[in-house]
Amino acid sequence: MRMFLKAFLAGAALLGAATGASAVEGTLTLYTSQPNNDAQQTIDAFMAKHPGVTVTFVRDGTTTLMARLLAELEAGASPADVLLIADSVTMEDLASDGKLLAYPEADVSAYDAAIQDPERMWFPTKLITTGIIYNTNAPMVPASWSDLLKEEAKGQVAMPSPLTSGAALIHTQAIVANLEQGWSYYEQLAANGAQASGGNGGVLQAVAGGEKLYGMIVEFLPIREKAKGAPVEFVFPTEGVSAISEPVAILSGTKNPDAAKAFVDFLVSREGQELAASQGYMPAHPDVAAPAGFPSLSDIDILPLDPAKALESAEADKAKFAEIFGQN
Repeated sequence: MRMFLKAFLAGAALLGAATGASAVEGTLTLYTSQPNNDAQQTIDAFMAKHPGVTVTFVRDGTTTLMARLLAELEAGASPADVLLIADSVTMEDLASDGKLLAYPEADVSAYDAAIQDPERMWFPTKLITTGIIYNTNAPMVPASWSDLLKEEAKGQVAMPSPLTSGAALIHTQAIVANLEQGWSYYEQLAANGAQASGGNGGVLQAVAGGEKLYGMIVEFLPIREKAKGAPVEFVFPTEGVSAISEPVAILSGTKNPDAAKAFVDFLVSREGQELAASQGYMPAHPDVAAPAGFPSLSDIDILPLDPAKALESAEADKAKFAEIFGQN
């Protein structure tokens, strides 16, 4: 009986998907901080499933993208229907201002409650952690965040700036909240000659090219580039790593809510999560296997962070970081 029920439900789900694919149509505009190739692959896969929908996208770093979106909304309207960005803190801010559309019917029942919004305003699509990258020619193999404070790392550490990168802001907040040194850790990094600027792509370029030997970076970039032959390794530090869930949300002003909901459904579905894994990301769905080079989801120690508290302190935290690294 149970096997019959499973088969029936699976068939019903397929029928529903097919019906939705034929019913959903029109245009959709995605604002995203995903790399261009990944964004295009995601859109192509969605449109193959929903041929009646044409999706265009605007891509930039989370901070720059949000400045554009908020300016458009302030002016009266934005072409954006769906937002896919780095962090839940930004989503919390948008939700609190009434800029997101709730989607309570979205099926995220399999997902960890700790990485999703109970109000169903935004939804996790990946688990992206920040750890340590090092060049294989480096004299020290780091294992801990404290290793970046050692003499061997003096003047050799690159990191993204939370003034530019949403993931970097989350990382900074998680480090300050969980390491015993708090902000002193970043003060010691600055004193040791660490360089903070730009986004994660710049860190990868600096370390892979040998300009710097160590860095803080989101894990998928060095793991992906190592597989292509780049002279880099990635470390999950012993104290744990910060994490973002690259959430997706529907803008409250969307002109095509049905297509927007279908896009969310695709990203959180098993098919969408398998696509994320094939792109080299840790899937947020616990039943989808991690890509090659990643530990299993259960083996990763995540530094806890409360999104609501992180939102409250975000501006003060960015100002503090800018003061430490002379970015005022």
